[in-house]
Amino acid sequence: MEEDLKDQDVLLVRNKKSNELKAVTGINEEEGTLKTTLPKETNNPDFMRIDKQGNVLENFFENFTRQVKNPTHFEFFRVPAENMDEAVKKLQNAFTPPETPGKVATQDMHRVEPKTFLKKQEQTQTQGQTQSQTPLSNNAIDESRVDWKQFERLGITRESLEKTGNLDKLLNWQKTDLLPISLKFDDVSLRTDARLGLRETPDGKLTVAIHAIRKEPELDKYYFGIKFTDEDKQNFLKTGNLGRVAEAEYRQGEKTPVLISIDKQTNELVAVRADKVKIPETVKGVQLNEVQKKDLAEGKAVWIENMTSKKNTPFSAYLQFNADKKGFEFRFDNEKQAQNQTQKQGNEQQYVPKTFRKQELNEDQRSSLKEGKTVYVSGLEDKKGKQYSGYITLDKENGKLDFMFPKAYKEAVAAGKVIPDDRHKTQVAVNSEGKTSEATKNVKEPLTKGQTQPTEKQAEKQEKKEVKAKQETDKPKKSKGRKI
Repeated sequence: MEEDLKDQDVLLVRNKKSNELKAVTGINEEEGTLKTTLPKETNNPDFMRIDKQGNVLENFFENFTRQVKNPTHFEFFRVPAENMDEAVKKLQNAFTPPETPGKVATQDMHRVEPKTFLKKQEQTQTQGQTQSQTPLSNNAIDESRVDWKQFERLGITRESLEKTGNLDKLLNWQKTDLLPISLKFDDVSLRTDARLGLRETPDGKLTVAIHAIRKEPELDKYYFGIKFTDEDKQNFLKTGNLGRVAEAEYRQGEKTPVLISIDKQTNELVAVRADKVKIPETVKGVQLNEVQKKDLAEGKAVWIENMTSKKNTPFSAYLQFNADKKGFEFRFDNEKQAQNQTQKQGNEQQYVPKTFRKQELNEDQRSSLKEGKTVYVSGLEDKKGKQYSGYITLDKENGKLDFMFPKAYKEAVAAGKVIPDDRHKTQVAVNSEGKTSEATKNVKEPLTKGQTQPTEKQAEKQEKKEVKAKQETDKPKKSKGRKI
């Protein structure tokens, strides 16, 4: 399971005689007493921090049970360091009478049992001896370790999780989907939607982690010492990921490189240590190069082409690490994909009608229309049988052809609203503007549609005319004589 960096907790102790919560700072071995301080932010550097991957609590409770006088006078709890002040107030209030189910649930949620923790090593050894005799579960978490009473206090049962397909997610260190939960505080009930997860405490117990819905991601606030830039915020809103490695300060003076993403269901920010991210060598049949692997490790989105799907079809997409999912995800709704798709539709898939108002379009005209150019057409007939000509442009949104008369076309060209068709530039000039090309300037007969060169017959006829004209020019002029 990837380590959730938000689970940096502070160890609290409650003296049953004084009923006061204090933060643990250590053990005074000479006097056999606990070292404590008030759980205030000003005393932050002295707090005993709990790291799931360390043996801090194991060593602490071994010394505690061996050295501290009257250890049964104390109860231990753990609260998140990120919102310690609020958690301490709620926990302290949970000890005030009268005792209610809501207050008991709050205590159980934060409680740390020294005896249970000290038995962890013994239980682990026992499990190791019997593991060969016990069928392996397909899930990462042994279901017998889950305290289902914690879920029942929230109005959630094991059966309901199984029916909704969330049980497997929960037992594989994943969050459930959004579920309706109910929290009770004294006589007040709070109903809301939240994602639920399991969190392992240093003493080996599993507790429920509640991820409630936020109105929007808190991008304007500092996140463990990280101030998000405008570019960071745009990345979050566009992809759900920060897109770079950030330096989080979970402990004063200590910087931890992390990748951050948004839980899209709750708008909660989730971080994963960058050194815990494993970069694959290949993705869907494509070998990654060193530059791609480096970019992925830095949290960037990498464009990968010609991957092979489960259906054995090729596809291309962006690949990026998502801290909330604790894995890599494909992203198809991106500018590059849209650009490629638009180009593909424009050049290959865009349908162009073969006729316009019963007038057949040739391949050159249809190719020009696909390219977004405006094409000249002639030989059109109105309802009265009168012929007319004009210009057509393809509306790619609805696949229809828009028509405009020559006057409107000239205005559109002048305004830069249309792209002239180079394939028919000469023909357009001849037919709509009365101009001729160099090749056809001496052809007196009407040009056919799309014609830019004289036909063989027209060229032969023109050549005869030119020869005859030359002969007439070269003949000596006859003298008319002079009358006397």
